[in-house]
Amino acid sequence: MSLKKLAILALIALAAIAFFAFDLGRYFSLAYIKESQASFVAVYEQRPILVTLVFFAVYVAITALSLPGAAIMTLASGASFGLVWGTIVVSFASTLGATLAMLAARTILRESIEKRFGQKLVEVNKGVDKEGAFYLFTLRLIPAIPFFALNLLMGLTRMKTWTFFWVSQVGMFAGTVAYVYAGTEIARIDSLRSILSPGLLGAFVLLGIFPLVTKKIVDGVKKRKVYARWNAVRPKTFDRNLVVIGAGAGGLVTALIGAAVKAKVTLVEAHKMGGDCLNFGCVPSKALIRTAKLRHQIVHSAKYGLASSTTSFSFKEVMARVHRIIAEIAPHDSVERFTGLGVDVVLGYARITNPWTVEVTLHDGSKQVLTTRNIVIAAGARPFVPPLPGLDGVGYVTSDTLWDEFAKLDDMPQRIVVLGGGPIGCELSQAFARLGAEVTQIEMGARIMIREDVEVSELAKAALQADGVRVLTGHKALRCEAVGGRKSIVVEHQGQELQIEFDALVCAVGRVARLTGYGLEELGIPTQRTVETNEYLQTLYPNIYAAGDVAGPYQFTHTAAHQAWYAAVNALFGDLKKFKADYSVIPWATFIDPEVARVGLNEQEAREQGIPYEVVKYGIDDLDRAIADSEAHGFVKVLTVPGKDRILGVTIVGVHAGDLLAEYVLAMKHGLGINKILGTIHTYPTLSEANKYAAGEWKRAHQPLRLLEWVRKYHDWKRS
Repeated sequence: MSLKKLAILALIALAAIAFFAFDLGRYFSLAYIKESQASFVAVYEQRPILVTLVFFAVYVAITALSLPGAAIMTLASGASFGLVWGTIVVSFASTLGATLAMLAARTILRESIEKRFGQKLVEVNKGVDKEGAFYLFTLRLIPAIPFFALNLLMGLTRMKTWTFFWVSQVGMFAGTVAYVYAGTEIARIDSLRSILSPGLLGAFVLLGIFPLVTKKIVDGVKKRKVYARWNAVRPKTFDRNLVVIGAGAGGLVTALIGAAVKAKVTLVEAHKMGGDCLNFGCVPSKALIRTAKLRHQIVHSAKYGLASSTTSFSFKEVMARVHRIIAEIAPHDSVERFTGLGVDVVLGYARITNPWTVEVTLHDGSKQVLTTRNIVIAAGARPFVPPLPGLDGVGYVTSDTLWDEFAKLDDMPQRIVVLGGGPIGCELSQAFARLGAEVTQIEMGARIMIREDVEVSELAKAALQADGVRVLTGHKALRCEAVGGRKSIVVEHQGQELQIEFDALVCAVGRVARLTGYGLEELGIPTQRTVETNEYLQTLYPNIYAAGDVAGPYQFTHTAAHQAWYAAVNALFGDLKKFKADYSVIPWATFIDPEVARVGLNEQEAREQGIPYEVVKYGIDDLDRAIADSEAHGFVKVLTVPGKDRILGVTIVGVHAGDLLAEYVLAMKHGLGINKILGTIHTYPTLSEANKYAAGEWKRAHQPLRLLEWVRKYHDWKRS
């Protein structure tokens, strides 16, 4: 540590020690102000400049050192200097002291903080550069937020000193006036009756409502600025309360909620009702996985005590079954159903032309213009196709196009390359391998399912390999080639190139939000990997919301539906009350065999975030029902707060892991500890007992050993 830092630290430490050692805090109390007010005023009248300078210096020192007493001194300034002069003195003293505190934190702490959390602070500093002044201003308007903490926090950012100074000066001014005015009224207290004087009550009422009023003013100013260039086209009346763009999970639920509360809602869909999940994702993939698992069980029937068997099948019929299941579920998301529920459904391409107008190009080429109070963007996501040389030449399918393209085939491609080691890639790789294809899965990273703990990734890899998948991790795709009707992909591993021939190539390297084609660019709505929203799911324009994959941060159907509630309620009732989207308990599952399901933190994330934890693990190989089903593999792993039963996260690997996880999701959502799971009766013999036994493992690890020793002695005494 430099001498400069040591000197500043020593000065702060000495000042703090002196403050508490000499009990200087007694001078910063309301009682002391009342006792010494008369003498202070007398001295002030004799030497106003000197007294003001001393008061100013003390105030700056108290604020700069983050010592208690600033609030009392503000009241004292009103009692001694009056409203106008007291406000001037405190306003500049508090700002100067806050700036010194900020600079001290920056000098002492920022370098070390940046070394440890450099990457995480990059995004914070981007936000500070973009809207730091406004953010600081809004926080300064809220007296409940400790100003000293705010000073220290801003010191860790890259905010310019002058910006911090003038924003603090302006932001704290109104609050300073309120406190100084309260001080002028306190000076007049001479009896219990005077405590209830209208002036003093008014001062405290002002302090209470001030943050609410100023927030409304600030929001109004910001909104006025955002909408300024659109004022000329703002409709006087509106056709709709809500227009929803996209009929996937997020859009369907948003529209349904709007109609349920009797709002006039239009749902616009350009392609298929039900979105990605019904048509290209969850439903068709699970249908394929079920068929593949049944064939796997038939082929391995010997482990169930039956004679070994083989099976023949029509791949065309397998794919036809997938489409039959889509068709069977489709009425749940159909135009007819939602029209019957009160939603106006329009099929066409939507484009937002201004913050209140959506133009829809219908499939027949005609246009329909809708004016609306609010808009919810639920445009979903699409597969990401890597810019791989030669890819278009060899041809490929994605998780979206696979279902229609493979349905055209009489026979399954015998050699399939799956590009990507995430959940989609793993599910498709295992399913096609179980149906008899020769599958090679290519992942550039060190392991598949990189978001899970290492042991989970290894178990998943072993499961795929056991089904015949050739899993190549650490292999980077370089190019595709087509020579003489033979198609191949060239990959690089440890400096060596490897050529892999295939009959079909599946790109499953992830999905990206749909951000273009419906007006975001023209409106200037910021996007990065997703549409940028605040905690209420509002975009740059407060009446335009985003939900689902297009908003992130999760790309799950159930998360899209979860966000839809917030988007719908905030859009329709936000003038009365807004709700922040809650992502505290988000579950997900990967439907390989054995399934991998998780909620909350895993060990990998806990370590990365520096969160202390304890872990208990129960092996499903010991579970009676799993043994009876010949599915005795996997585990339940629970992370808890050290020494407590509060659940931080759960990972389950095993048959029906996604279903078993629900009990832990409920517990975490409602603050139930692992002891509550242990105390719940679970039917025997079921897979759900794994959750109870995992809780039992936690209980055994936290036995009250001293108490049990006394209990042992008690029983010994009872036998004597």
